[in-house]
Amino acid sequence: MKGYNKYLRPFFDDGPVTVGMSLDIASIDTISEINMDYTATIFLRQRWTDERLVFEGNKSLSLDGRLVELLWVPDTFIVDSKKSFLHDITVENRLIRIFPNGTVLYALRITTTVACNMDLTKYPMDKQTCTLQLESWGYNINDVMFYWTRGNESVSGLDTLQLAQYTVEDHYTSVSEAVYETGHYPRLVFHFELKRSILYFILETYVPSSLLVVLSWVSFWISLSSVPARICIGVTTVLTMTTLMMGARTSLPNANCFIKAIDVYLGICFSFIFGALIEYAVAHFCTLTHADAHMLMYGHHMHDMDDEMNGIVTTISAHSSRAKRRKEPAVTSPPAPASAELSVSPSSPSGSEPKPEVSPPEPTNWCLTALATLRKILRFISCCHIENPHHIDNYSRVTFPLSFVIVNLLYWTYYLYF
Repeated sequence: MKGYNKYLRPFFDDGPVTVGMSLDIASIDTISEINMDYTATIFLRQRWTDERLVFEGNKSLSLDGRLVELLWVPDTFIVDSKKSFLHDITVENRLIRIFPNGTVLYALRITTTVACNMDLTKYPMDKQTCTLQLESWGYNINDVMFYWTRGNESVSGLDTLQLAQYTVEDHYTSVSEAVYETGHYPRLVFHFELKRSILYFILETYVPSSLLVVLSWVSFWISLSSVPARICIGVTTVLTMTTLMMGARTSLPNANCFIKAIDVYLGICFSFIFGALIEYAVAHFCTLTHADAHMLMYGHHMHDMDDEMNGIVTTISAHSSRAKRRKEPAVTSPPAPASAELSVSPSSPSGSEPKPEVSPPEPTNWCLTALATLRKILRFISCCHIENPHHIDNYSRVTFPLSFVIVNLLYWTYYLYF
């Protein structure tokens, strides 16, 4: 150790120092969609060769972890780390082991919170790919080179890892370079793919929301005259669905620009529930309109019957008066004066034709005119209306469940297979 300078890296004639890395994932504690990060505890192992530490013998030498302060170690850091700490109970969790050929094994136990960009478009049927990147802080590729000691097998512990909402589907390693203004730096990247377990969300969100939709259909079997019962079911299901939608968003970022799959489904369920409430409003309105139209048509029909009866009575009276005139003796009227004959004779040149008498106009019944116009309008619109408003519920009993099943098939097919 005489003449050893811990501030100088090992020098080799053939190039930079090669540092081999391996990881052991002890646990992944939390995966947060709100903060888009994950917290993991890892064992980081680094190997390199320092010819200044060669010694005679055939056994490795394990040193106290505190002696690392006297040795040169790579300046490795975790890219995208938000916060990290080295465990120090009961002492700092470090391991230093030196082999006779100068190879140094340096191991650390670290807990780190690393950012992970997530695409939540298909949440909760999503897959997220997160990374753990190791990079040299100050030494560029001319000084230090990183490599995985055993390729993809350099990372272990994921096969036995148990996560709350995820399963690890795949993982692999890669080697790259980080390019900055100050140069090119070595970087190792560990990729792992997480698939979310949907069973929890099916029991927590999808099943309750679907049952609320089915509950809203109960109103279709309740009489239209039972206004309190149908309104109570409609409003209760709408409010419950609103609460369920608010609860589903509590575990997600507030300022999230993604339209998630769960938002789409909750929106579909809310639309069906709200549609069931609107269906009753439409059916009830049609019932009232149908009753008013019947009353108007009945009143107009009765008015026509009254006119017919008045006509019959008038005709009978006229016939009676004519019969009486036939039975009375004819009375000779006195001769008219000549002047009168000249005035009424059509052949007299100085005579003028008598003006016909104009009967006074009969008063117009504006009420009857309005009723007749309304009757024509109702007849015109009747082709677009259901004659029996109770049939609206009958149609809804079929169309609402059938539409909901079709929408569910399209929804699950798209989000599970596309």
